[in-house]
Amino acid sequence: MKALKVPSIDFVNIYGRRLGHTIPEWTEVIELHEPRIYHPAGVGTIWWQPENTNYSQKSSTLTLPYLSKKATSDNSEIIQIKPQKEVDNSVISLNQSAIKKSNSARTEKLFSPHNVQRQSSDKKNKFIWLLASAISIALVPISTVIVKSQTDRLNTIISNIYPPAKISESNTSVAEFSQSVPGTIPTPQTILNPQVTATQNQLDLSEVSEFLLSSIKSPINPDTRITIKAVGDIIPGTNYPKNKLHPRKQELFASVKPLLQDADIVFGNFESTLTSYPRSRKRMGSGRVFAFRTPPDYKHLLKDAGFNVLSVANNHSFDFFKQGFEETIANIESLGMQAVGKKGEIVYRKVKGVNIAFIAFSNYSYHNSMLDLDSAKKLVQEADEKADIVVISVHAGAEGSGALRVKNKTEYFFGENRGNKVLFAHKLIDEGADLILGHGPHVPRAMEVYRGKLIAYSLGNFMGYRTLSSKGKLGYSLVLELDVNPRGDFVSGKIWPVHLNSKGVPYPDNFGRSIKLIRELTKKDFPKTMLEIDGEGKLKVKS
Repeated sequence: MKALKVPSIDFVNIYGRRLGHTIPEWTEVIELHEPRIYHPAGVGTIWWQPENTNYSQKSSTLTLPYLSKKATSDNSEIIQIKPQKEVDNSVISLNQSAIKKSNSARTEKLFSPHNVQRQSSDKKNKFIWLLASAISIALVPISTVIVKSQTDRLNTIISNIYPPAKISESNTSVAEFSQSVPGTIPTPQTILNPQVTATQNQLDLSEVSEFLLSSIKSPINPDTRITIKAVGDIIPGTNYPKNKLHPRKQELFASVKPLLQDADIVFGNFESTLTSYPRSRKRMGSGRVFAFRTPPDYKHLLKDAGFNVLSVANNHSFDFFKQGFEETIANIESLGMQAVGKKGEIVYRKVKGVNIAFIAFSNYSYHNSMLDLDSAKKLVQEADEKADIVVISVHAGAEGSGALRVKNKTEYFFGENRGNKVLFAHKLIDEGADLILGHGPHVPRAMEVYRGKLIAYSLGNFMGYRTLSSKGKLGYSLVLELDVNPRGDFVSGKIWPVHLNSKGVPYPDNFGRSIKLIRELTKKDFPKTMLEIDGEGKLKVKS
């Protein structure tokens, strides 16, 4: 209250007692600024009547000694009612602890004949204070939100109300009270410089009140749903080392575009580059090494299809060195989409008033590495502090038709450590992550719900025009749709089955092949999961 310096409040009368006790531990009056009119204690404050001389010898030490001008350089004073017994008048600092009175002295004062008539009113006063305390406790969560999100605005309001003023050099601003007349209420010295007017008080408090109300007018509705649609690996074609681009590129997403609509977030793993950089860092020709370079103007196809968040943390994002990586990000972001995949980076997006954080991982050190769990946890903790929902993208795991199963152990691909995706997903959810979107194996994998959060271990291929094999289960694809609440808890979802043709172009799958596959894999790999997938691809938590 001293920090706010509300000009309309001259005094604050305080008493404190232990839970279950009726006797106050201490009482004091805090003067916030020099008053225009002195007034006695307010409702509910217990005063030690100065005319009562029946003090116990134990109560001869005052709760707080009188303050001199030297102890109150901030123009805030503590006014203390003086007792009849000997008083310690030494100067103390405002930070010094007060000396407690004995319980026997407090008992004599509280139940002396002079206070008998005050008992019934005190009960009413206590009820009023208890009611006020309950209201204050109820407002704690709201005040937390206000402090977190509106601190800057409050500081601005306060600075406008109280601009830096010239500090008076006068030493007479501290109230000094006479101790010469026992049994009377002390009166302060004449105030030389009143600070504010009543009209200003009303205007200032009105502005503060308006600020506080505006902070709680539009809280996030807990029934709000964030709809996310996510797909796996996307390679729309490459012109390196040979031209493998679609002659009518507008047809690439045409069949599946309707499946990508009506969502707040449309996510995919862009497993190529959007660059014209001429040289690749990869040595081609072995049959196992590939470099993908998609013309920069293909960014319009991604935007038109509906994507607004794309991961670039995968084993092809640096195919054309750091320059190709940075140009890819720049091209994605030039159309208002967001790219996530830089090392140490968290990308934020606000939807329906809900702040969503995205972090992308791969098994490589030039991205956020899923093999470095300690660093991964710290990133998630940071995101969890700043956002309402934390979404994790992870490109890892073995590849191919033989990599359908989820194993709670480290996976390898041609000797390369591709991480333990189960351990990684669970640890990050423990730290605050809300959704795990996996890709990399090029086939769909099982899903599970862990601690109320959905984990999709692999979303398979989504597009690989003349670049990715679509034979057998490599051609099984999907659009995963899911709803989460503002806390990131999984609410419901649906698998929209997709199939890739021989050229790697996606089409809606009327046979629902990916639904059947994911249902079977989920039952095998996570038989105890609370996630239920029906024959139509609907996802829900078992009741």
